[in-house]
Amino acid sequence: MTGTITRRGKQSWRLKYDIPRDESGERRIAYATVNGTRKDAEKELRAKLSAIDRGVHVDPTRETLAEFLDFWLETVAPQTVAPKALERYRGLARNQIKPYLGTMQLQKLRPAHVDRWHHTLVSEGKISNRTIRHAHAVLSGALGHAAKTEIVERNVAAIIKPPKADKPTIASLTESQMTETLAKLDGHSFYPIAAVAIGTGARRGEIAGLIWSDIDLDARTVTIQRSIEQTMAGLRIKPPKTMAGKRTISLPAIAVDALRQHRHQTLELRMRLGMGTLPSDAPVFGKIEGGWSRPYSFSDRWRDVVKSRNLPKITFHGLRHSHASALIAKGVDIVTVSHRLGHQSAAFTLATYSHLFSDSDSKVAAAIDAVFS
Repeated sequence: MTGTITRRGKQSWRLKYDIPRDESGERRIAYATVNGTRKDAEKELRAKLSAIDRGVHVDPTRETLAEFLDFWLETVAPQTVAPKALERYRGLARNQIKPYLGTMQLQKLRPAHVDRWHHTLVSEGKISNRTIRHAHAVLSGALGHAAKTEIVERNVAAIIKPPKADKPTIASLTESQMTETLAKLDGHSFYPIAAVAIGTGARRGEIAGLIWSDIDLDARTVTIQRSIEQTMAGLRIKPPKTMAGKRTISLPAIAVDALRQHRHQTLELRMRLGMGTLPSDAPVFGKIEGGWSRPYSFSDRWRDVVKSRNLPKITFHGLRHSHASALIAKGVDIVTVSHRLGHQSAAFTLATYSHLFSDSDSKVAAAIDAVFS
């Protein structure tokens, strides 16, 4: 394979080189532009000819990043990404990637473009660094597939690191606020849901996915083995978020009492409506006729009840963090906390709630003093 270099401007050079013949045996020529010195152009030409010799040369294409993202999101990503996450990917591509990089030819994308994209998003201040990191992950995933299938020579997004994200802080209830919140909710239809959320630390989708056979009120346990995911296509039953998500955990007395009362009221209503007894596979917090409740409705109802009952302003997800915070404050070991929350590992739990262990060093010193005394 041979190639030539032609000056196009003061600091611009055109590369012309042969690429492997097509199936018909026709000679094919590729062109590329290099900005810089002649040495830069020579280096680039050598790299392209070497790639051809090694059989890893990528044929030029005018496909834009936006076009490739659409292809990847429609055909490749759905094979490994859950529907709800895929909706998020599409939103990030539509709002954070395409407006800035979408018109660029895929093969002309360089690390500098990705770096400038980060700086632009940060300087605009419209989204958090956490969202920028998520958008970067989508771009890197798409470009990683492009590199694997030899559409591009490398994944340029893997070279540039996205900005660091501040650790999100989710407000949670104190011990006294937990008691006060449930007291104010007593008699409200949302009371049993809040009692289970605070008493178990289960995720919103896991609570929505409970059926009555998952609950043993006599043994005071609940088995979490499914989650309801809400997508634009409808509700989807799926396993819990992590491998450790399938778990059986104990129920505190307040949650047991709330569930007993909720079951009794549900049975009474079914009898009045002529629907008969309560099936064991009926959703605990579903519709009276047996359908699943939308997980988003829990958050919507919670916002309403926070306002109407003058409760502390935290999100529904904050009830899960309230449960974890209360356990840690009472000295429950991190492995047990991790199991109850369904985290993949105790290390993840510790990293998530490390701020709650700020006084642990002084406790260690006191413990050692106690040993020697």
